[in-house]
Amino acid sequence: MNKNDIEQFKKKLVIEKSELEQELASIGQKDPNIKGVWDATTSGMEVDNADENEVADKLEEYESNNNILSQLDNQLNDVNSALFKIEKGTYGLCEKCNKPIEKDRLEANPSAKISIKHGHN
Repeated sequence: MNKNDIEQFKKKLVIEKSELEQELASIGQKDPNIKGVWDATTSGMEVDNADENEVADKLEEYESNNNILSQLDNQLNDVNSALFKIEKGTYGLCEKCNKPIEKDRLEANPSAKISIKHGHN
């Protein structure tokens, strides 16, 4: 893979990182006490005036947001890992066999960790 390819993948990763951070912020907030940890949020509700159905709906919304946060956070970690590998000069190498990951795989998923031969990521 040449330097121009790597620069193109880096641009894609930076854009994806920004989009993921925006999505995370739309359904959660960073935990001020723990770096890199997100807490799910729900739309506002006055607990004192809430009925059982409203509380149940908010709990369901919180659980859904928490699941989405977890998925988005995993994706963001993969993107950050790929950006770190670019800086280290190890981007695009399969974590299983240390051989180059197929270019078309990286085009489809710039944060891929393993080659097509070794499964999905």
